[in-house]
Amino acid sequence: MVYNGRNRFAFKPIFDRDSRGHCRPLPYIYRIMTATALQSMTGFGRAERTRGETNVLVEIKSLNGKQFDLNLKLPPLLRPYEFDIRSLMAGRLVRGSVDCNITLKSNGAQKPVAINADLIKFYYKTVHDLSAELNLDTSQVLGALLKLPEVVTPVNEVIDEAGWQLVKETIEAALTVLSQHRAEEGNVLQADMEARIRNIRELADKVAALAPQRQLRMKENIERKLTEWVSKENIDANRLEQELIYYIEKVDISEELLRLHNHCDYFFSILQEADPSKGKKLGFILQEIGREINTTGAKANDADIQKSVVLMKDELEKAKEQVLNIL
Repeated sequence: MVYNGRNRFAFKPIFDRDSRGHCRPLPYIYRIMTATALQSMTGFGRAERTRGETNVLVEIKSLNGKQFDLNLKLPPLLRPYEFDIRSLMAGRLVRGSVDCNITLKSNGAQKPVAINADLIKFYYKTVHDLSAELNLDTSQVLGALLKLPEVVTPVNEVIDEAGWQLVKETIEAALTVLSQHRAEEGNVLQADMEARIRNIRELADKVAALAPQRQLRMKENIERKLTEWVSKENIDANRLEQELIYYIEKVDISEELLRLHNHCDYFFSILQEADPSKGKKLGFILQEIGREINTTGAKANDADIQKSVVLMKDELEKAKEQVLNIL
């Protein structure tokens, strides 16, 4: 596939078979490549909002994963909204291993507290008895008692509607930043994978050009060995021709090359789809491309073709590594 400017790409000729079974190029296929960029599953988003005496900080980190897996860390006030937060993030991120940390801070005026008098009396009695036994001063013990667990607790354990709306806005802002990072990395991954698939197409064209010479060498090699083992007078020409046709058809790679080009063509067509989540589809297509490359290599029986097959496998493995990060 060759770039012609203005987002136009000219695909190299794919191959078909004529009435004699020979491999032949089809006309060039021209396509308009639309700007439907891929998205990576890797990214980071951070947003902070303050309204009145309430401050909200949201940090989201996303890595590649087969499904949507969210590790969510919330303050106690937001526990009633956990399902809403998970639904919001799942709808925006679709797939990936995600870590989200939400921090909610308020000053004292906005966060009334209560002192557990019964508990502090119990603590004081225990400390007083121990101090009397050890002959220690207990006049300044109140400050230490107030720091003990469950002595001072918030009065309200549920955030109000205005506070929830602030949290929701902050989450959406962090998700927007994360999506921007995903899109930027997706552009890099898409350019790299397009280059890999173009290289595979070019190598497949090279293999197709070598195929006729390979068949001729195979025929000459069989005839030479028969001449060495059996005298020419004892060779049945009609039977030899039948066997040669059967053998050459058995090792023919034109169908594999045709399917390989079609799979590459389909790969580029998937990139043009509006669906933002294409990673799994692209991964399945790369598996099919790998099957055709492996079959071509198994049938090749030619050193030059095997070299091209090795290079195609190398490009394919690099594309597979990249597609694991695609949404």
